Amino acid sequence: MLLFKRLPRLLAWILSILAIFLLTMTIARFVFYWKFNPLDKTFSIPAFVMGLRFDLKFLCMFGAFMMLINALPFINPFINKKAKVFWNILLPIVYVLLVFIYVVDYYHYSFIQQRLNASILSYLGDAAISLNMAYQSYPLVKVIILLILLFIIVVIVFKKLLTAYQNEEKRKGSLWAWFVGFFLLFALGVFGKIGQFNLRWSDAFTLNDNFEANIALNPFQSFFSTLSFRDTKPDINKTRAAYALMADYLGVQNKDSVKLNYERHYSFADTSVTKPNVIVVICESFCMYRSTMGGNPYNTTPYFNEMCKNGVFHDRCFTPSFPTARGVWATVTGIPDALGDNNRTASRNPETVDQQTIINDLKGYDKFYFLGGDPTWANIKGLLLNNIEGVHLYSQDDYKAKKADVWGIDDKNLFLESNGILAKETKPFFAIIQTADNHGPYTIPAAALSEFTKVEYPKDSLTKYGFESNAQLNAFRYTDYCYRKFIEAAQKEKYFDNTIFVFVGDHGIPGRADEMYPKSWSALDLTREHVPLLFYSPKLLKPQLIHDVCSQVDIMPSVASLLKMPYTNNAMGRNLFDTAMNNTENAFIIDHEAETIGTVTNQYYYQKNIKTGKVHFASVVNNDSIPVNAQTDSVKNYLARFTGDYYETAKYLLFHNKKK
Repeated sequence: MLLFKRLPRLLAWILSILAIFLLTMTIARFVFYWKFNPLDKTFSIPAFVMGLRFDLKFLCMFGAFMMLINALPFINPFINKKAKVFWNILLPIVYVLLVFIYVVDYYHYSFIQQRLNASILSYLGDAAISLNMAYQSYPLVKVIILLILLFIIVVIVFKKLLTAYQNEEKRKGSLWAWFVGFFLLFALGVFGKIGQFNLRWSDAFTLNDNFEANIALNPFQSFFSTLSFRDTKPDINKTRAAYALMADYLGVQNKDSVKLNYERHYSFADTSVTKPNVIVVICESFCMYRSTMGGNPYNTTPYFNEMCKNGVFHDRCFTPSFPTARGVWATVTGIPDALGDNNRTASRNPETVDQQTIINDLKGYDKFYFLGGDPTWANIKGLLLNNIEGVHLYSQDDYKAKKADVWGIDDKNLFLESNGILAKETKPFFAIIQTADNHGPYTIPAAALSEFTKVEYPKDSLTKYGFESNAQLNAFRYTDYCYRKFIEAAQKEKYFDNTIFVFVGDHGIPGRADEMYPKSWSALDLTREHVPLLFYSPKLLKPQLIHDVCSQVDIMPSVASLLKMPYTNNAMGRNLFDTAMNNTENAFIIDHEAETIGTVTNQYYYQKNIKTGKVHFASVVNNDSIPVNAQTDSVKNYLARFTGDYYETAKYLLFHNKKK
């Protein structure tokens, strides 16, 4: 019995083919569920629905391809009868290849508990050994025989199906309308959903369960999502060689260079019932040299500067890398994103999406994440929902305020609406608020201009003090206005006195800072990662200005220690409130675009180009050249080793910091 009988024959035939493929992929998903389902997992309808969407995404690609290629008359079997030979060979090959990929995916997951990914290509380097291993480990001969039999069967099935449609009468009506409509439908299916971003692998991890996410994924989605990351795997030998230095630096309590143990367990004598709330504000492009705290003569952040005088302020904090996705990653996981180039962030890699975070050690806390825009940007949604237990994620569609620009609602409304939600909380809470206005297109809502006044300066003056335009300058000033509105609103709420606010830049901005800092900061792009870090709680923390270098990865260990919450740290961050750590902190930096890695200390910056090996060693306290002597050579050699060891360890931990 033929399907889709009212459609043009070509379309009906294509849809019938796709239906066969979809049925096969659905059966494969059920087989995966029945074979690998943990005993404590119930059947998940959302996982299967998400899986159906992924399957349709790839089938729509294939359907669009079939429509396009059949636009050629000599390929179209309904115009050229001889073309059926081509399709009667191609379709069975594609179908058997699909089944073969699912078989490989099945055994791949059985072996390492991961869906098929691009790392399998590494086995091609030793093809003979890999083939021998497969022969000895799996029923390879049986699989090949079954695939041959399957090929014979589907050749018959697809041949009869095409012949049946060819023998049907031609449909009447406007064929072009049908074809245009279905091509647009296929295009929508390829995009996968209505919204700013298309359907991505990270959407599977919004199911809040690793196994459900793996049910939803198909081998095509997981393979192609990891293809660009296939050369980013850590070198275990280099990691092992780096272990001794890094284990000492991180304070690993039970060193084990064989198992590469990095876990540190911390507990506190404080047993008080009342725990402070925490609000971490990840501030878009909040670089130091453009701020009042950094000495900028434009006095861009007067309100935040006063907050810094009344809090614990670190004026030498550095983010490990750039841009925002990597800043969010480092803050949440405590590991620098040392993967690939600038377009291959760890948040976009399915193999690293499963991460342990200290946030989950904050027992009894409600968790919130507030973002003004679309959380599927850079696959951040998958990172958050898959790793932060019970997190309440708010994004642009959850607020009353209207979208201001591509980044969602403006920061003022983001702060005020977040404050309104948190003010209703009766339990201790941990919240992250991620801002976006200090970013092109530098939107300042018209409604704010009744209180916020723009300024203008000549171009040469702007450039001298690190700004490219007046729009950029005013956007930076507007962030300070938004911080003020947020704190003023929070001060009116009961939660304020028992809350620790943490403000940190997601990253800095490369630019001219010679008027504020030594020339090495601009020449070596330290401005790109230099950001303010403020712990602010007038009733709970004594004001302190700290000049020692620290890193964005230190935020969560420091927060947990302030709360006196027992926690386990398997990442790279250290507790900034541990007095034993004073003057021993280094800040690691990786620039994915310039392909450099480096380490900042209180006095020096060591930087090395990964590709060329070129090294820079500069002072960060003055413009003087570093004298060449035994002492400075010793420092340089140590930083060279530390930088390389930190880099290798960060890469390793990205793949070995999975939730327990």
